[in-house]
Amino acid sequence: MQARIKWVDGVMFVGESDSGHAVVMDGPPDSGGRNLGIRPMEMILLGMGGCTAFDVVTILQKARQPVTDCVAELQATRAKQDPKVFTHIHVHFIVTGKDLKEQQVKRAVELSAEKYCSASIMLSKSVEITHDFEVVEAA
Repeated sequence: MQARIKWVDGVMFVGESDSGHAVVMDGPPDSGGRNLGIRPMEMILLGMGGCTAFDVVTILQKARQPVTDCVAELQATRAKQDPKVFTHIHVHFIVTGKDLKEQQVKRAVELSAEKYCSASIMLSKSVEITHDFEVVEAA
């Protein structure tokens, strides 16, 4: 896997992924930015959330669970001093479907956290990561 980060100006950068996608990263005005893009630490949090949500949906689909929606809400705490690393991340899943089995959702969340989500497993080496979930019955 490769990536390329190109400085635009101020503290704005464009990141290009190996798969051909691009994203703008920028900082707030008090850091020299114009607030025109996502912050790099937000990218890390979104990447982890996307990775684990991808796993949960895929695992539920393979278990033939009728999942119709999955939202992962992430809450992160950062250190107050530089480097302002994440110290705790909590992931709350809201999984919607028709007659979903709660045990299957629990298993999907656990498998993602413990076996499949590369991003959260990597981050868990230095960050406390917790998970919970709720199951919502589809209308």
